[in-house]
Amino acid sequence: MAATAAAAATAGGFLNLAPSRVPITSPYCPLFGTSYGWSSRRQLRLCPLLAASSVAAGEASYTEPEEALLEALVGVQGRGRAVAPRQLQEVESAVQNLEALEGVPDPTNSSLIEGSWKLIFTTRPGTASPIQRTFVGVDSFSVFQEVYLRTDDPRVVNVVKFSETVGELAVQAEATIKDGKRILFCFDRAAFTFKFLPFKVPYPVPFRLLGDEAKGWLDTTYLSRSGNIRISRGNKGTTFVLQKSADPRQMLLSAISAGTGVKEVIEDLASSRTGVEADLNTLAGEWQLLWASETEDGSWSSVTSAGFKDFQTIKEDGQVKNLVNPFPGVSLSARGNICKSGNSNTFRVSMNEGAAQVGGVQFPMDTRGEFVMEILYIDNKIRISRLNQHELVHLRIVSRT
Repeated sequence: MAATAAAAATAGGFLNLAPSRVPITSPYCPLFGTSYGWSSRRQLRLCPLLAASSVAAGEASYTEPEEALLEALVGVQGRGRAVAPRQLQEVESAVQNLEALEGVPDPTNSSLIEGSWKLIFTTRPGTASPIQRTFVGVDSFSVFQEVYLRTDDPRVVNVVKFSETVGELAVQAEATIKDGKRILFCFDRAAFTFKFLPFKVPYPVPFRLLGDEAKGWLDTTYLSRSGNIRISRGNKGTTFVLQKSADPRQMLLSAISAGTGVKEVIEDLASSRTGVEADLNTLAGEWQLLWASETEDGSWSSVTSAGFKDFQTIKEDGQVKNLVNPFPGVSLSARGNICKSGNSNTFRVSMNEGAAQVGGVQFPMDTRGEFVMEILYIDNKIRISRLNQHELVHLRIVSRT
């Protein structure tokens, strides 16, 4: 894992982005720059202005075009590793729209560029190595870029956090501002910090022998006026979307991928009141189950009836269908109806018929069941519900059917 992490954190990514008007052509890419060394991150002194800007960024306000980009990114897995062509088009369009607006002029001269940025999306240039492509797609790892330009030692630091219990890899580069958009960099050192060791572990890469391979540039093509969103492109042909204040929905998807902290994020979203009121119109569509609070130990017929796996389709007229694919060539389905109960976000679900299909042969299956479903949160991408005391998280894949 360590070697893979180091290779990904250095060669050709975060700091190696394409010219500012090159379209996004591939759904995935590597990480930051090109090299490692040893030594730890230096404790950099931030002026009061930078500290204040970090607080302001934490307030997370977004313009309509920025919201469109964040909306397009919901559901993208592996920071771009797994994305449907249609969704990639939406992301590309949202990125280009923001770049056309320009945002903060001369972003490298603004204090808003300073601080820690989380990578939420990246494309893959043709120069990306298989190791880099594999690593950046690991959702359970968090990837950050720290930018410190107004210090006595200007630096860009690419950080891969394996987990809170394992540790991180920090890859550092000397940074120089070339103009209002471009940062020149040269990687010079890197080190692993493991929670279970009292010292840092250097990664031995001969930076001085790498020559120009350790150098590159990074263009900031959009920096939001709130300091929350940044789009960058660099010399290795990669586009990056970074965020300071994470979207709660992205936090939820990251928690699901990591397998920790899901219930806490669900509680935050449910209490935020930022979703919409649930009715059959908002429920209508095709949904994919991403997470369930408990694994249902019952029969496949009961799992299918309750929709505790795979897919669910809800129509505006109240028809509902659950589809489970337990094995290759085998599909189980349950059909029924859903109706609202009173004026709350509570619905009654009645499943009354089912079928099992093996190859081209279909058999009837008893999937009858009555359920109470409470919608804790819903928007046009995410649905959080409680079904008979089970908490479920669904991702909408088709709006309406």
